[in-house]
Amino acid sequence: MTALEPGDATVAPADLPVPELPGQGGVLGPVHRALSIGIVSVVLLIAFEATAVGTAMPVAARELDGISLYAFAFSAYFTTSLFAMVLSGQWADRNGPLAPLTTGIAAFAAGLVLSGTAGTMALFILGRAVQGLGGGLVIVALYVTISRAYPERLRPSIMAAFAASWVIPSVVGPLASGTVTEHLGWRWVFLGIPVLIVLPLALALPAIRRMASGPADASAPAMAFDRRRIRLALGISLGAALLQYAAQDLRPLSLLPAVAGIAFLVPAVLGLLPAGTWRAARGLPAVILLRGVSAGSFIAAESFVPLMLVAERGLSPTMAGLSLAAGGLTWALGSYVQSRPRMEPYRARLMTGGMVLVAAAIGAAPTVLIHSVPVWIVAVAWGVGCLGMGLVLASTSVLLLKLSAPEEAGLNSAALQISDGLSNVLMLAIGGAAFAALGGGSVGGHAVSTATGSHPTAFAAVFLPMAAVALAGVWVATRVRPART
Repeated sequence: MTALEPGDATVAPADLPVPELPGQGGVLGPVHRALSIGIVSVVLLIAFEATAVGTAMPVAARELDGISLYAFAFSAYFTTSLFAMVLSGQWADRNGPLAPLTTGIAAFAAGLVLSGTAGTMALFILGRAVQGLGGGLVIVALYVTISRAYPERLRPSIMAAFAASWVIPSVVGPLASGTVTEHLGWRWVFLGIPVLIVLPLALALPAIRRMASGPADASAPAMAFDRRRIRLALGISLGAALLQYAAQDLRPLSLLPAVAGIAFLVPAVLGLLPAGTWRAARGLPAVILLRGVSAGSFIAAESFVPLMLVAERGLSPTMAGLSLAAGGLTWALGSYVQSRPRMEPYRARLMTGGMVLVAAAIGAAPTVLIHSVPVWIVAVAWGVGCLGMGLVLASTSVLLLKLSAPEEAGLNSAALQISDGLSNVLMLAIGGAAFAALGGGSVGGHAVSTATGSHPTAFAAVFLPMAAVALAGVWVATRVRPART
């Protein structure tokens, strides 16, 4: 796929297409049916776990006497996944996506079991860290699978299917998780998923072995693992963990881990992301930066929406959560729109428009801090923002594969996911620190009951900077087309 406007003649490196086979049809055609169903089902189960775990986490933390460590149950997942993304990219480019995918799913399942059987909060957090390793391996391996197994014309459709697979979990995941937690116990939210993943694996793995295994160029010498990048990946994970710790512990001594975190992060990020990423150089660097800008600003803001509605407008947690439910549908709609062939010549414009919608949604949400503004404004705003995210995120995935040579798909997919994950970590840390510094209290599910004393300024200090970041993403989106040659 191309982000170029009609008439542009720039040819991207990844215009070396996956061969078209007669009668292969779409993503559910006879050639790709088993693979598509398998990998989308894997994403569906991971999405369900991601949306359900937030409901069970407060109960687990209370039962394990680990409320003080609550935030680390989330951060442990993200920090280990950053390292795993780099490892998976190199592994997939060297040997194909099959090995990192199977290893990642095994690690993800092992982490679920470890968390679900944990007797202490420390073991629970360790399980979440193991899950993060598995999740990082899986997501990059799936991108490499798509780059190898699907012809260019089908990639927007399979990316749209990935986005659509989040719709049902985003709507029913918290409700199902709450029901299971209440009637069976929180542990079954973690222990039930490893069993369910067997069927999609049985469909996907043989197809991956047939269509995407081995190195991209079998005639080339085997690639060695880049130990420098592995060290940088460890640095980025450690740096992110230190910054998160500092942001949650607002004491003068917290400056020490904050400075150490920055010292680890800066060289690691500069070494792992393509040159020119931080100045939004045209083409691939801008695509990778846009992924981080859009995901980080939106997810950080979204994390505070339910808390804001409960604390400032008196909604129940269930009603506050439902205010975000429609976003799953509009997100899938945005992904569907970008997947239409007729939209391909205008992909860059879709991404720019999408970022405008994201910035507008984040900026509109805190208007409910004014009590004369109806609370349904948030639901409408978030539906609009999720539409924009559907347009942007799926398009960044499509463009990444478009602009990557086959032998670099893993490396660049890892960079895209690092930008996404690291931005989430940093924006949440910044937003959480601002919120706490201005009297917002503890950030987390357990704080809902004590958050009623928070000041509206604390919420505004989260949403308005994130809206500014998203607005900067509008400019970044104008640079995703490669420079003319």
